[in-house]
Amino acid sequence: MEALKIEILNPKALKLIKGMQELNLIKVSEEPASRLKIYLKKMRRNSPKAPNLEEITNIVEKVRSARYAKK
Repeated sequence: MEALKIEILNPKALKLIKGMQELNLIKVSEEPASRLKIYLKKMRRNSPKAPNLEEITNIVEKVRSARYAKK
């Protein structure tokens, strides 16, 4: 048995996949959410405004520069 991760681009493809599942040709299962994704979703739910990628990058760069400046 082989497991594949498939990204569906066309909604019609989902009908084909469901048909193959009904014929017992394939088994479809949801990918479990990682602990990090669950944590981030929880934190963003409690925050009035979630940071965007640029803000996160700036924070990470500041921490890295501070960490490597000590050496």
